Amino acid sequence: MNHPLQCRCGTLKGHVSHPEKVSRGVCYCKDCQAFAHFLGTNGDILDEMGGTDVIATLPKYVTFTQGIEALACMSLTENGLLRWYASCCNTPIGNTPRNFKVSHVGLVHTCLLDPTRTLESSFGPIRMRVNTKHAKGKPKSMLISTIASVLRFMCSLIRARLDGSYKSTPFFAPDRGTPIVPPRVLTSSERERVMNAV
Repeated sequence: MNHPLQCRCGTLKGHVSHPEKVSRGVCYCKDCQAFAHFLGTNGDILDEMGGTDVIATLPKYVTFTQGIEALACMSLTENGLLRWYASCCNTPIGNTPRNFKVSHVGLVHTCLLDPTRTLESSFGPIRMRVNTKHAKGKPKSMLISTIASVLRFMCSLIRARLDGSYKSTPFFAPDRGTPIVPPRVLTSSERERVMNAV
């Protein structure tokens, strides 16, 4: 059963298939917090400890059905993660590695909100808490389930690399492995501003 994906204003729409194969967690890293401040919607994205609820899945399970022209991409640094968002309303979509052969996308919860179902009913409970040293508080430890979830997801990444399914992605041109939208890399002053906001 697919789970709907869309930006706040409804311009960009799609869905996530195989929700049972995801790994759901919360990331507290400074870069994720800075991304939220870059979009200017940190109050909607971050929890009270600065965490972002993320659904880790394979790009081949993400499909955009409308408004792909609104998809934008930024990066905090030249070599940092590619962070995708809807330029129409600054809704974060997800994060991918720069190398599309690493078949991973961390979808941000704000593009997965649906009045007919909860995130937990589609993707299960939070099983990972990562980069907790940057949290604004002390999140509950989930060491064992975090390790188990990471190992399980790593196996799916390896399978995607071996069977070539990493080429099936809406974020990269499969023939060249380049992002479908040129990433906007923040200048040092822009980066300093959003990092200071964290």
